[in-house]
Amino acid sequence: MKTIIYNIGKLYTFEHEVVPVKKDALNECEVISDAFIVIEDDIIKAIGSGDFTKHRDANTILHDAHGLIALPGLIDAHTHLVFGGSREHEYALKLQGADYLDILRMGGGILNTVEATRKATFDELYKKSKKFVDNMLLHGVTTFEAKSGYGLNLETEVKQLEVVKKLNENHPCTIISTFMPAHAIPKEFKDNPQGYVDLVINEMLPKVAKMNLAKYCDIFCEDEVFNREQAKVILEKAQSLGYIVKIHADEVVPMGGASLAAEIHALSAEHLMATSDEDMDKMSHANVIANLLPATSFNLGKTYARAKTMIEKGIAVSICSDFNPGSCPNENLQLTLQIASRGYGMTPIEVYNGAIVNGSCSLQYQDSIGSIKVNKKADIVIMDAPNIEYTIYHFGSNHVQDVFKDGKLVVKNKQLVYEGK
Repeated sequence: MKTIIYNIGKLYTFEHEVVPVKKDALNECEVISDAFIVIEDDIIKAIGSGDFTKHRDANTILHDAHGLIALPGLIDAHTHLVFGGSREHEYALKLQGADYLDILRMGGGILNTVEATRKATFDELYKKSKKFVDNMLLHGVTTFEAKSGYGLNLETEVKQLEVVKKLNENHPCTIISTFMPAHAIPKEFKDNPQGYVDLVINEMLPKVAKMNLAKYCDIFCEDEVFNREQAKVILEKAQSLGYIVKIHADEVVPMGGASLAAEIHALSAEHLMATSDEDMDKMSHANVIANLLPATSFNLGKTYARAKTMIEKGIAVSICSDFNPGSCPNENLQLTLQIASRGYGMTPIEVYNGAIVNGSCSLQYQDSIGSIKVNKKADIVIMDAPNIEYTIYHFGSNHVQDVFKDGKLVVKNKQLVYEGK
């Protein structure tokens, strides 16, 4: 099947010779005016400007972009998709001054969601998560990562990962699993945290690896959760089993998570609001990608990560949503990019490069997605805007008009049109 998207006012390719993009390259993007894209099946076959008719045959499907802008499908490299319950009742506590760790000490936060997720059936979790994924797709996200971490026992962690697996099979979006057994200390191990670490190492990591349910492993290295030594033991065990590792680091208290990410050559480190200059230098030297989560800082009223300093130091910065039930219940990655621009002082091109290009690298999908280039996947978003700067300037709205995923039109005129379960 051949499709030609034509009459594109401005095509933002986000193609770079070297990825992930760092420093000045983060503010660069090729723009083609009066553009067209030729798609055969799920692959981009040609890109050009002006007359597209030589690429057309009798069976070609034509899609008029009506002079709007086009860019690669958005990529979200950090979400916590599958969970039971919700935590709006904690919002009032936050307004009264309770912070993240205060709520966790009360048995709330992650532990509240763990209880609800354990009780939820597979079908309940699937139905709930599918609504979130549909909303992400409507906002232009075509590929994203989904962490477990709300089970804290083998049965429920596997249930979360199997929900992700089935969604990835049934939904147009590409959904990539991360196993996060060390997200918090479960209540039943409150007085024996080392016992839970041993359970993760000796039982949970090997069994999930054998089931082939996750490519990545993540851990929450934070005060009153998992310290640097525990995180190192868990992540090194994960690496020995074939997982590629990531780490939630320095979100609230500087625990040395960023330096650990560099030491063990983690693919990425997440959050990094409290990371020191010295540890940033280590991350830069080890080529650890910084997955920054500005909407979480915004929602919690916390300090933003020092993105500009990281960029100056040569770290590849990625912008992600951190969609989760507690600190960031928001599926709109466009809003996250708008917050990133203001909170980090990054230009529109920088935040889109962060999400799309460096996001693809943070998931190791840069060879197939992350730019509009011949022989890459035809994941394309058409936005109702005169230029890409407008999509950041005009904040809080969904600018997506149409979405192509793997060459198929899955969002048309802001409505879902895909076939799926």
